[in-house]
Amino acid sequence: MSQLSPSLARAAEPKVVHTALAGAVAMAVAMGLGRFFYTPVLPAMMADLGLGPAEAGWIASANYVGYLLGAILAAYGWAEGIERKVALWGLIATALLLLAMGLSSNVVLLAAIRFVAGLASAFVMIFTSAIVLSHGLAAGKSWVQSSHFGGVGAGILVSAIMFGALVLVDGGWRMAWITAAALAFAGLAVTARFLPADVVRAGPAKKEPPLAWTPALTALTLAYGIFGFGYIVTATFLVAIVRDGGGSSLFEAGVWLVTGIAAAPSVAYWWPAVKRMGLINVFALGCLVEALGVAASVLVPLPAGPIIGGVLLGSTFIMVTAFGLQAGRQLATESPRRALALMTAAFGTGQILGPVVAGYLADWSGTYTWASLAAAAGLLASGAIVLVFCGPGRAKT
Repeated sequence: MSQLSPSLARAAEPKVVHTALAGAVAMAVAMGLGRFFYTPVLPAMMADLGLGPAEAGWIASANYVGYLLGAILAAYGWAEGIERKVALWGLIATALLLLAMGLSSNVVLLAAIRFVAGLASAFVMIFTSAIVLSHGLAAGKSWVQSSHFGGVGAGILVSAIMFGALVLVDGGWRMAWITAAALAFAGLAVTARFLPADVVRAGPAKKEPPLAWTPALTALTLAYGIFGFGYIVTATFLVAIVRDGGGSSLFEAGVWLVTGIAAAPSVAYWWPAVKRMGLINVFALGCLVEALGVAASVLVPLPAGPIIGGVLLGSTFIMVTAFGLQAGRQLATESPRRALALMTAAFGTGQILGPVVAGYLADWSGTYTWASLAAAAGLLASGAIVLVFCGPGRAKT
């Protein structure tokens, strides 16, 4: 990919801002709403539909199975040159599926809806990232990555505010899904207006060569998959943990709100640490910090425990996700998109296992404590693997 000259870069500044906006909004819709809105709505759904933790875990995992399939499909070259079209169709599907969640009650149907939503969110994440990050790189604007991935936290933040407002007016969980769909359609309009037509390339679109699986890339991919298992337990059940501990519906929304507030700027405020310590060290540090939050969410009593858990989860999970992918791209310079897609597939595998294991542990023990401690152990293992096998000098900033 080519860099713009300084004069052209200045002239292209408004376009880069619009590109960053489009990416952030797309991520807010596909991830903040399409993936993570299940978390604050889950306790009310469980109470109204009579769902146990295991059933809730299976519905959550169906979403991650779809995400895994989408990541695997994205690794092939079928979308070369049509990334924008695929991403926009993914956003349309996300909005329609959010609406469908508010109109459904059957567990199998809910799982099917979440499966397709996972597929759509993977396509949006991978193909908008390919477009947006390539434009940011070509313009020499490193902040584009921060704003792009910060869209996930912004989506969580907006959805938490909306969910809290619905709690105050007794809107119910069905109205929450329908309102989320309306927000998603609004986000689709913004993305369609500002997302560039294609990826910035040094030459014509072409298929990447197969990945060269070096020991460092293999270890990073494994650690990334374990991280997916570790973070998703709290990301799925944090609000349910609050309800299980006797917290009010408004406090549930508040915990999700502080998670979003911590998440939205997380890539930006961790970036100085990357410049000083390197991607691998920051990845490992993020896993440690998040493990502390996951443990605190169940070991520290209300109200402090879930708030600590939400803040530490929000401040780390997006940045670890983003910087892990960046490290993978730098370890696979000839096939960066394949690395992104296959690392996302490993991540998705961990996410599939997390809610299922957590749900059964919660059913067995009557509490989310053991599930959360298993997740914290996974996060510590993920950080240790990258430190031992990747090394701080293997993936430069």
